[in-house]
Amino acid sequence: MDTIAILQKYYDPNSKIYHILVEHSLAVTNKALSLAKKHPELKLDLQFIEEATMLHDIGIFMTYAPDIDCHGDQPYICHGYLGRGIIEKEGYPKHALVCERHTGTGISLHHIEIENLPIPHRDMCPISLEEQIICFADKFFSKSKSDEKTIEEARDGLKKHGSDTLFRFDLWCDLFL
Repeated sequence: MDTIAILQKYYDPNSKIYHILVEHSLAVTNKALSLAKKHPELKLDLQFIEEATMLHDIGIFMTYAPDIDCHGDQPYICHGYLGRGIIEKEGYPKHALVCERHTGTGISLHHIEIENLPIPHRDMCPISLEEQIICFADKFFSKSKSDEKTIEEARDGLKKHGSDTLFRFDLWCDLFL
């Protein structure tokens, strides 16, 4: 799989958003692979982690987030399920699930319903260990700055999403760090 070629089908390689996306995706990929290599006992699929992490945010161009040069018409929270649709059309259904399940620490159906979020009403929490490690690694990087967040900074960013979100993050700290 040529992830850069897939990204370039949807993003102009000379655009600001393309560079933001690739820089972010590479940082998250390096973090996810580093964590995975520290845990050979988990028998994680490193190739899948690398591919899926590079594609996890492919749907952002369809959302409105002008601070990162996204000028679509959908709320940013939609980028995961929109990315799933793109990657499914590319023929990679397993990779597509990572797109949908990486937002926050995943979004439960209960949370979607209670908050009346503008996304499909289905559970969007990472299931496989590969999905979980990608989601976890993503929490250490934003698209607006390239420095890696500390654990506390990552936790602080997740607090507004409730105790379930922090609970999953803390479980991943114990599992992957």
